[in-house]
Amino acid sequence: MKHEADQWEKQIRKGPFAAAPFTEEHKHKVLQQVEWIRTASSEEKKINPLQSAWRRLGPSVRYPDSVTDKTTNIANTSVINTAQNVSSHRRLSKMRKGMFAAGMSAALIAGGLFLWNWEDGEIAKPLMEQLHPASALLFTDHLNVDILTDKMKKNIAITMRDDLGKQLRINKVQDLPVSGRIYVEAGQEKEADYAQIWLDAKTGNLREVQMRAEMQASKLEHRYLRQIPSLLESMGINPTLTPESVRRTVNMKQGENEPTTYTTSPLVNETGYGEITWKQDQAVYIAGEISSDKVSRAALTDAQKSVANFSGKTNLKLLSIHRTKDTELGENTIFFSFDQDYLVQMTEEREGMRYMIRDSHHYDPEIKDIKEMEAYHEKLYNMDESLLREKAGPIIKKIFNTDLHAYKLHRKENALGVVTFELESAKDMFEVEYKDDGRITMISRGAF
Repeated sequence: MKHEADQWEKQIRKGPFAAAPFTEEHKHKVLQQVEWIRTASSEEKKINPLQSAWRRLGPSVRYPDSVTDKTTNIANTSVINTAQNVSSHRRLSKMRKGMFAAGMSAALIAGGLFLWNWEDGEIAKPLMEQLHPASALLFTDHLNVDILTDKMKKNIAITMRDDLGKQLRINKVQDLPVSGRIYVEAGQEKEADYAQIWLDAKTGNLREVQMRAEMQASKLEHRYLRQIPSLLESMGINPTLTPESVRRTVNMKQGENEPTTYTTSPLVNETGYGEITWKQDQAVYIAGEISSDKVSRAALTDAQKSVANFSGKTNLKLLSIHRTKDTELGENTIFFSFDQDYLVQMTEEREGMRYMIRDSHHYDPEIKDIKEMEAYHEKLYNMDESLLREKAGPIIKKIFNTDLHAYKLHRKENALGVVTFELESAKDMFEVEYKDDGRITMISRGAF
């Protein structure tokens, strides 16, 4: 059988499969499908192997024309080669002929019983799971699943497979007659993998979905992997960063037509890190460390001057520069990190620019009990306005060349230790954070 197996494997590595990887794992799956066919019912054993394969595919399975044409070419080549072989070796036993035919037909089986993902260059999903998605569902023992119709099971399996990328074990099925829903729960609420699905009791369609899962980096689909280098490079981030892990969330609210999937992958290498988040298949958040030559000299010089004016210290060492781009929020940000916990943030927003300087060092006092906590909060909230102007005014004047006299102070009731100075006529605002002794720890400026 080895010679015949070599022949069908060679066929797979030609034609439409030439540019796509075909690993030992793929080979093993193909042979499993071949064995599945060979152990079918006695009636189907009498059918020609090619006819049997297509019969199992069924009339509902359709392939792109390009795939059909190329697969047919492989099948035709196999048949011609088989005929020539039989003609030149008529004295071969019937058993050897049957084995050869089965081996050569595996090329067709590889293209048909496994759906080949042409875009990603990998075997996508086994035929059984494609034709009968519910067969992949996992249930806990003694769980009453009778209230789930076939359509419900199919919808659950498909949304876990296609949206979450992971089949979670279902541990709860509940009929909710008042709302006309069926509730399905999988995984554990306190764990990383967890799913809640509500289905319409009459139609079996999805009504609401809340799912999350964590996966190994090797499970990140190729359609995401192939985007990573170019996405990072477009931001000036090292394009050799590779996924460390995968986090995925899936949500669908009442009235929505389909679930929304967010896929987040932290990225690392020996010297740096980053992160990308996709909404469906579109990157919406990219972050990572960049070198100083990837930012303008003017921006770097401005950040160094701002830190010196804010801290009163000169020649603070630049530790790192990070960049993030969030297309959903419409923000493009550069973070400059300096020695002794100083940070400068420059953000391009839809409304304009936001500029922030922060002292990230921990200055909060040790508080022993609730009474001390209440006294500390009261001191922050009732901080004298003249003291705040005295402390913040000179810094704002040096960094932004702006005088605070015309700006009105507003206290934030829901944010202790934070006030704003607003010039309403020009839609200009400074936000200031401070400690109980009047120390200024953050100043930001942005339109509102």
